[in-house]
Amino acid sequence: MANILQAFMNIVKNYQVNVNNVTNGNNRANNMGEGLETYIKEAFSNTFLESDKKIKKQKFRDTFSYEGSKTRIPDLILKDGDAIEIKKTEVLGDLQLNSSHPKAILYSSQNISDECKNCETSLWTEKDILYAMGHIPKKSKTLKSLWFVYGVCYAAKEDVYQDVVDEIKSTLKTTNDLQIDTDCKELGKVKNIDSLKITYLRIRGMWVIKHPSKIFDDLYKQTNESFSLIAVIPVEKYNSFPLEDREKIANIDLITITDEEISDPNNAANALKIKLLLFKV
Repeated sequence: MANILQAFMNIVKNYQVNVNNVTNGNNRANNMGEGLETYIKEAFSNTFLESDKKIKKQKFRDTFSYEGSKTRIPDLILKDGDAIEIKKTEVLGDLQLNSSHPKAILYSSQNISDECKNCETSLWTEKDILYAMGHIPKKSKTLKSLWFVYGVCYAAKEDVYQDVVDEIKSTLKTTNDLQIDTDCKELGKVKNIDSLKITYLRIRGMWVIKHPSKIFDDLYKQTNESFSLIAVIPVEKYNSFPLEDREKIANIDLITITDEEISDPNNAANALKIKLLLFKV
């Protein structure tokens, strides 16, 4: 079963920083995202050196139980393994999560597709989610840095975000001047705006989160490296990976593995023990 340790080693051993920039279409940002997604898929399926498209597609099918849509989380699910959400950015600033709030854990009860819920032979209720965040500077096709961060190190519990949504919807209901419907997946709809009652306004949330390079800059701060690869993994999760993989990655001199502590996303006064994996050029 594929995992983050194997993917990390595949990237290091097949050191490639040029993400294949998909040039079809006019939306460069989306095209860069597609190139990064392919790069991540190749890392987990160990197909960087595979030129036969038929074989590569089969290895993708062997590795992933779900390859997602552009509109819903997650982007990938490893067979019997973690969910993966891929984000790309041109600057090391805030990350746009759009209508999906940060997730510590992916639950099958969340707003995900039926195909995602039923992607494996046995029904699943929750999965660890791994955020993969690539920095591809503007006017460049070169991957400058790639962060892998588990959701429990990055996001608070589900109810923290849901409480905010519920509070906003509750506040919207109190207005007397507008006809607002909050019985929807979005924050609300302003209905019957014009005299013909044919126009409505959708009220949508836009979730934004800081890039991990800003949150974890006390663990690693990028300077003049041409490329850096970083993974933030809870110790308990790290120890759950096969011993063979842990021994292999520990024996690669180019990879630094250290025990660190980060702030608990649910209570900054508490610490979470993590493994920090680092490779830089």
